Amino acid sequence: MKVKSQAKNKTATQAATLALALALATTSAHAQNGPSGPALAQQQNCMSCHSVTRSFMGPALRAVAAKYAGKPDAQNYLTHKILEGSSGVWGSVPMPANTQLTPSQAATLANWILTLK
Repeated sequence: MKVKSQAKNKTATQAATLALALALATTSAHAQNGPSGPALAQQQNCMSCHSVTRSFMGPALRAVAAKYAGKPDAQNYLTHKILEGSSGVWGSVPMPANTQLTPSQAATLANWILTLK
Protein backbone atom coordinates (compact mmCIF):
# COMPACT_ATOMS: atom_id res chain seq x y z
CA MET A 1 0.00 0.00 0.00
CA LYS A 2 2.88 2.36 0.74
CA VAL A 3 4.26 2.01 -2.81
CA LYS A 4 0.83 2.88 -4.27
CA SER A 5 0.64 6.02 -2.09
CA GLN A 6 4.14 7.11 -3.13
CA ALA A 7 3.22 6.65 -6.81
CA LYS A 8 0.12 8.84 -6.37
CA ASN A 9 2.18 11.54 -4.65
CA LYS A 10 4.79 11.43 -7.42
CA THR A 11 2.09 11.73 -10.09
CA ALA A 12 0.44 14.63 -8.25
CA THR A 13 3.81 16.39 -7.91
CA GLN A 14 4.56 15.92 -11.62
CA ALA A 15 1.13 17.27 -12.55
CA ALA A 16 1.60 20.32 -10.32
CA THR A 17 5.06 20.95 -11.78
CA LEU A 18 3.70 20.70 -15.32
CA ALA A 19 0.85 23.11 -14.53
CA LEU A 20 3.29 25.62 -13.02
CA ALA A 21 5.62 25.35 -16.01
CA LEU A 22 2.71 25.93 -18.39
CA ALA A 23 1.54 28.95 -16.42
CA LEU A 24 5.04 30.44 -16.40
CA ALA A 25 5.48 29.83 -20.12
CA THR A 26 2.16 31.51 -20.88
CA THR A 27 3.02 34.50 -18.70
CA SER A 28 6.49 34.74 -20.24
CA ALA A 29 5.12 34.58 -23.78
CA HIS A 30 2.58 37.29 -22.97
CA ALA A 31 5.28 39.49 -21.47
CA GLN A 32 7.50 39.03 -24.54
CA ASN A 33 4.71 39.58 -27.04
CA GLY A 34 3.28 42.59 -25.29
CA PRO A 35 -0.32 43.43 -24.52
CA SER A 36 -3.31 41.68 -26.05
CA GLY A 37 -5.33 43.19 -28.89
CA PRO A 38 -7.86 45.07 -26.75
CA ALA A 39 -5.20 46.46 -24.42
CA LEU A 40 -2.97 47.44 -27.33
CA ALA A 41 -5.90 49.15 -29.09
CA GLN A 42 -6.49 51.22 -25.95
CA GLN A 43 -2.80 52.04 -25.46
CA GLN A 44 -2.29 53.10 -29.06
CA ASN A 45 -5.44 55.24 -29.20
CA CYS A 46 -7.18 53.11 -31.84
CA MET A 47 -10.33 53.49 -29.78
CA SER A 48 -10.20 57.27 -30.29
CA CYS A 49 -11.61 56.72 -33.78
CA HIS A 50 -12.95 53.16 -33.61
CA SER A 51 -15.39 51.26 -31.44
CA VAL A 52 -15.97 47.55 -31.39
CA THR A 53 -19.69 47.89 -32.11
CA ARG A 54 -20.45 51.31 -33.60
CA SER A 55 -19.04 53.64 -36.22
CA PHE A 56 -18.06 57.20 -35.53
CA MET A 57 -14.77 58.57 -36.90
CA GLY A 58 -13.78 55.16 -38.26
CA PRO A 59 -15.72 51.98 -38.92
CA ALA A 60 -16.82 49.66 -36.13
CA LEU A 61 -14.20 46.97 -35.67
CA ARG A 62 -16.89 44.27 -35.94
CA ALA A 63 -17.80 45.68 -39.35
CA VAL A 64 -14.15 45.47 -40.39
CA ALA A 65 -13.99 41.86 -39.17
CA ALA A 66 -17.20 40.98 -41.02
CA LYS A 67 -15.98 42.59 -44.26
CA TYR A 68 -12.74 40.63 -44.30
CA ALA A 69 -13.92 37.37 -42.66
CA GLY A 70 -13.04 34.38 -44.77
CA LYS A 71 -10.64 36.23 -47.04
CA PRO A 72 -7.39 34.25 -47.14
CA ASP A 73 -5.04 37.22 -46.77
CA ALA A 74 -7.18 39.25 -44.36
CA GLN A 75 -4.67 39.29 -41.51
CA ASN A 76 -1.81 40.52 -43.72
CA TYR A 77 -4.07 43.04 -45.48
CA LEU A 78 -5.28 44.54 -42.19
CA THR A 79 -1.77 44.55 -40.73
CA HIS A 80 -0.58 46.55 -43.74
CA LYS A 81 -3.54 48.96 -43.53
CA ILE A 82 -2.94 49.51 -39.81
CA LEU A 83 0.72 50.31 -40.40
CA GLU A 84 0.44 52.30 -43.64
CA GLY A 85 -2.97 53.93 -43.21
CA SER A 86 -5.77 54.00 -45.73
CA SER A 87 -8.28 56.26 -47.46
CA GLY A 88 -11.48 55.76 -49.37
CA VAL A 89 -12.19 52.20 -48.19
CA TRP A 90 -14.67 53.18 -45.45
CA GLY A 91 -15.65 56.66 -46.55
CA SER A 92 -14.02 60.05 -46.86
CA VAL A 93 -12.16 60.12 -43.52
CA PRO A 94 -8.64 58.73 -44.01
CA MET A 95 -6.96 56.51 -41.47
CA PRO A 96 -3.46 57.81 -40.78
CA ALA A 97 -0.42 55.56 -40.79
CA ASN A 98 0.42 54.17 -37.37
CA THR A 99 4.17 54.63 -37.50
CA GLN A 100 4.49 54.14 -33.74
CA LEU A 101 3.48 50.46 -34.08
CA THR A 102 5.81 47.61 -34.83
CA PRO A 103 4.73 45.09 -37.46
CA SER A 104 4.19 42.59 -34.64
CA GLN A 105 1.88 44.97 -32.80
CA ALA A 106 -0.08 45.69 -35.99
CA ALA A 107 -0.43 41.93 -36.56
CA THR A 108 -1.70 41.51 -32.99
CA LEU A 109 -4.32 44.18 -33.63
CA ALA A 110 -5.32 42.66 -36.99
CA ASN A 111 -5.67 39.20 -35.45
CA TRP A 112 -7.81 40.56 -32.64
CA ILE A 113 -10.04 42.54 -35.01
CA LEU A 114 -10.67 39.42 -37.09
CA THR A 115 -11.93 37.60 -33.99
CA LEU A 116 -14.69 40.17 -33.54
CA LYS A 117 -16.89 38.99 -36.41
